[in-house]
Amino acid sequence: MKKVGRVFGYIVLAIGAFLSLFPFYFMFVSGTNTNAQILSVPPKLTIGTELAKNFAILSGKIDLLQSTWNTLFISVVYTVLALLLFSAAGYALAKFEFKGKKIIYGFVMGSMMIPSLVMYVPLFEMMIKLNLTDSYWAVILPLLANAFGIFLMRQNMLAFPTALMEAGRIDGVGEIGIFFKIVLPNIKPALGALVIYMFTSMWNNFMWPLIILGSEDKYTLPIALAMLDGNPTNKNYAVILLATAVATLPILIIFLIFQKQFVAGVMGGAVKE
Repeated sequence: MKKVGRVFGYIVLAIGAFLSLFPFYFMFVSGTNTNAQILSVPPKLTIGTELAKNFAILSGKIDLLQSTWNTLFISVVYTVLALLLFSAAGYALAKFEFKGKKIIYGFVMGSMMIPSLVMYVPLFEMMIKLNLTDSYWAVILPLLANAFGIFLMRQNMLAFPTALMEAGRIDGVGEIGIFFKIVLPNIKPALGALVIYMFTSMWNNFMWPLIILGSEDKYTLPIALAMLDGNPTNKNYAVILLATAVATLPILIIFLIFQKQFVAGVMGGAVKE
């Protein structure tokens, strides 16, 4: 009975994996076929010969290279700054005692309940006063106030052994040195989880860049892809799916690189010292 149950479990997992991966397969394959082949019944599910043609049409409709560079630059800079700020905030809230600590943490957690949509108007006014509209920094800076990133790092910092920090202090290492030389190298799973979450959220961000960016040469990929929508009665789905595949590929690569750290980082916050 155990073998039957195990086989049944594998079958269920295989079906689940197929259902999860098939949309990605269809997206990548459709980018190599014609619009008629995609809309045929049944649609063509094998690799076609129209990749070069579809890519040429795509490049003619949007500046794919510039949009990809804009998105990559914004996402990488945002992720690096997020790693530094959120890990430092989580470290302070987890390992230091100071007045107002619980109140600050309460405000951080409470901000997670505020819908992001209600923040767009005050953020837009703030960017105007700072003369940052239509710039990369206008996209990056407001989104660094991310409560989830602070919460994730604090939970993982709570699980970090305080004894290692005390040993560093005994050896004469300063607080900054302890943070960069002892704490950060030992919480790589949490940092990996944060990298995936922050990079993906910024890469897929659509509404705020659409509001704050006015120049086409600064448009990110989500905005550029929205421009492909076109006439609802005459859409080139092959080109749209090819563009979507191009936009999805970097996220898949990042996830495959950091997937082990992502799982370990999310689970790490569940255990305290």
